[in-house]
Amino acid sequence: MEQLIQLYQETTGHAPAQCQAITGSGSNRRYFRLSDTDGQSLIGVVGTSREENHAFIYLSRHFREKELPVPEVVAVSPDELRYLQQDLGGRSLFDAIRQGREAGGNYDARECELLCRTIALLPDLQVRGAEGLDFAQCYPQAEMDETNVMFDLNYFKYCFLKATGVDFHEMRLEEDFRQMARDITGTPSPTFLYRDFQARNVMLDAEGRPWFIDFQGGRRGPLQYDLASFLWQASARYPQDLREQLIDVYLQSLSRYQAVDSDQFRQHLRLFVLFRLLQVLGAYGFRGYFERKKHFIDSIPPALDNLRQLLAEGACPYPHLREILQQLVTSDSSTHPAPSVLSGQSSPLVVRIFSFSYKKGIPEDESGNGGGYVFDCRSTHNPGRYEPYKQLTGLDEPVIRFLEDDGEILTFLESVYRLADAHVERYIQRGFTDLMFSFGCTGGQHRSVYSAQHLAEHLHRKYGITVRLCHREQNIQTEFAAAR
Repeated sequence: MEQLIQLYQETTGHAPAQCQAITGSGSNRRYFRLSDTDGQSLIGVVGTSREENHAFIYLSRHFREKELPVPEVVAVSPDELRYLQQDLGGRSLFDAIRQGREAGGNYDARECELLCRTIALLPDLQVRGAEGLDFAQCYPQAEMDETNVMFDLNYFKYCFLKATGVDFHEMRLEEDFRQMARDITGTPSPTFLYRDFQARNVMLDAEGRPWFIDFQGGRRGPLQYDLASFLWQASARYPQDLREQLIDVYLQSLSRYQAVDSDQFRQHLRLFVLFRLLQVLGAYGFRGYFERKKHFIDSIPPALDNLRQLLAEGACPYPHLREILQQLVTSDSSTHPAPSVLSGQSSPLVVRIFSFSYKKGIPEDESGNGGGYVFDCRSTHNPGRYEPYKQLTGLDEPVIRFLEDDGEILTFLESVYRLADAHVERYIQRGFTDLMFSFGCTGGQHRSVYSAQHLAEHLHRKYGITVRLCHREQNIQTEFAAAR
């Protein structure tokens, strides 16, 4: 904080008369309003990620050169961990449309005008903002790709779907997920993807003009993603006729930059709406079911309402995923996680998971309980036989891709998950404190590491219990703390 104040003094020539902490977003950055005696103020930002700060600073300066409505970065510390930016005031679009949101989506003319004004500016940021932009400066990566999509889809699977107890076929769902990822990223796009375009990230000045903030996670990506993010925000409850009006406003603004086939655009938009709904349900599941935050649990029913409407329109072309989602929107279990998930919140159970090499022996059980399950991974395809993977482990992306593309390890883990889930749930019910799983392979480097890592993440996500993971041959130990 002292260094931020010093940056302010160096920039303005005087110390701040007042320094007020501001409630920030979900990131690890802290915000302060620094004011002088005349009431003139700047926003000071302190972050722990130089790369994230650098992305915001670069993008803000680039967008300002394009005369786009983003805050000006006034000063930056040499290490880029602190910077000062233009103060846009304290009124967000989210606050300005509160009345309509709290009325269940009954937005008045003033609120609709603000929404139209905001949506009309989005193509400027996406298209004009992308002109001359060095996407290599983006954080954490330059472009939305299949890996991004698969991460979010698996987030939905582990943090929401499995918590509801809805039955599904792991491999068939994986096939649908991979096809969706290909469909979403199949057409290269030269435009800027905001990534977190929502009413909270739009500030309104005294004249009601929108300004964009928190775009540091942006990257190259398709236009439809941001529009879907904004219009299908679950808590906003935008009625369908208002959505259609805002889509028309958006397309009219976009037509200033490129020819637009309205029907084709809307058809492709539905795919992104489906993806975004799965994405946010994953977030709501984790924050609600596992972290027990009421706001996120309350957000699940309106998100499912959006999903129900989308399915009625035939917007899910993926057969097994469609079956699963139809179960979700017609079952009460979708708003109430399985009892075992909630009971794990206060469970004393600690699960210990090891990866090891059979050449060096099975891990000893130091708890005094005599050990637990030992799974032999050596029947599955071994990436260690191939030169490109010999120096890598099951934590490295090339090895993960090899194993998952081959598929044998996924089938193997399906059986492990079923067995582990049943055992964990029984141990939670009986109040037991210790359970051990070990995965062995030839060198304890590839298949066993991948399996142990994925079982640890699976059990922690599903039950919120403490999981202690040890990759013995790499001397790596990790603890997934119990959710509270």
